[in-house]
Amino acid sequence: MVSSRGNRGLAKTLDWHIIICYLLLIFIGWLNIYASVHSSEPTSIFDWSCRSGKQFIWFLTSVGLASVILFVINPRAYEGLSFVFYLLMIGLLVAVIFLGVEVKGSRSWFAFGPVRFQPAEFSKITTSLLLATVMSQLGYRITRIKDFFVTALIILIPMLIIVLQSETGSALVYVGFIFVLYREGLSGWFIVLTGMAILLFITTLTSSAYTALLVLFVLTTLCDSLYTGKMKRWLLIRFPVALFLIFVPMILQWLESFESLPAFVSQINPAYVVVAVVALMIPFVTYKAFRERRIFTHLATISMIAGALLVFSTQFIFNDVLQDHQRKRIEVLLGMKEDPSGVGYNVNQSMIAIGSGGAFGKGYLQGTQTAFGFVPEQSTDFIFCTIGEEWGFVGASLLILLYAYLIFRIIKDAERSREAFTRIYGYCVASCIFMHLFINIGMTIGLMPVIGIPLPLVSYGGSSLWGFTIMIFIFVALDRNERKYF
Repeated sequence: MVSSRGNRGLAKTLDWHIIICYLLLIFIGWLNIYASVHSSEPTSIFDWSCRSGKQFIWFLTSVGLASVILFVINPRAYEGLSFVFYLLMIGLLVAVIFLGVEVKGSRSWFAFGPVRFQPAEFSKITTSLLLATVMSQLGYRITRIKDFFVTALIILIPMLIIVLQSETGSALVYVGFIFVLYREGLSGWFIVLTGMAILLFITTLTSSAYTALLVLFVLTTLCDSLYTGKMKRWLLIRFPVALFLIFVPMILQWLESFESLPAFVSQINPAYVVVAVVALMIPFVTYKAFRERRIFTHLATISMIAGALLVFSTQFIFNDVLQDHQRKRIEVLLGMKEDPSGVGYNVNQSMIAIGSGGAFGKGYLQGTQTAFGFVPEQSTDFIFCTIGEEWGFVGASLLILLYAYLIFRIIKDAERSREAFTRIYGYCVASCIFMHLFINIGMTIGLMPVIGIPLPLVSYGGSSLWGFTIMIFIFVALDRNERKYF
């Protein structure tokens, strides 16, 4: 029998806000998994032969797993064993490519009879633990090239292996670690550069390489001028150059009217003119920046070169690296193609379901889009449209607010932590939850391509539920270990 003094100690050292959010989310998920399949599969929400019954088993085992993490395992073991866990998970990620089963075009699952296991769901945990271990070491500085390179390698190795499994959605979650690096001292410009890379990729696909290079030139030079306080130089030199580059296609078209000019003039690509002009400017800009010791200008120049390489490799990445179904989804998302009955069917039906819910929804188990199975994968990747249809805008908003509060509590606990390891790991957890939430909901409302990623703690799936349970409760255990002393 536990003493009252022990009960008071437990109440003070555990963050019950996080635990209650966790329990509410998995309970909401369980109810909506049943709502998404009740018309076709089970007779009862506890029917173990259907998804809602199986999820209830995962529910119970996850609570048991959380209890083991909190009360059995020493929290200090995670830091000491993080490298071992990371190597083991890398081994599993590689092994599943050769030994795993293929599910919907992705070879990322181990199958043990009726039970399937996806290492990618757990690799985020081991990556977070190793990041926290490395970045919390005495003398570590993210701005130092060696430390930055090691940190980037920890993130990129599992990310690239997951890409090889054709699990683009899971790999995209790793981009969220940039928020962790930013919290630990990485310049905010790296986040800007990430956004610029996405912008260039989309612009190249939807417009042309010339337009993307023009955008790259204007944004890079403008950012450099704003950061270094050289706006006058930008207005007098770089802005006129940008204006000239804007009129390059018209100038080339005008030159075609002169019959005396060589035929190759009409075949000049405007993008190559932009590259030639920038190539002529770079030596002068670099020399002047070196004399004036403007480090940011060197970074801007490198970014411009890297951006140009990205622009010219976009078509290769799109046509030769991405799979056919991924290309089609991006084309539909960007409006390059219309395919409401094909690749765009899921998103189209999802938006119809969410929109039909109105302000307060149709009521639990009353969703017609859900009941008649119009939305594929409605208990997994598209569970949010079940919530939108049956709970309406208010219910969906409350769910998002619950996630927001969970992330807020994790960040709050991380910030007040005295140990860098706990703080960094907490930010890793918050970033992973945010990325899953952002991508999944963006996917269901047509703002992101359909890349197959679960809604944390809500979507059907044992690997996902166990993965997030372990990730969250390792942080709760670390936080509890610190609360014992204050």
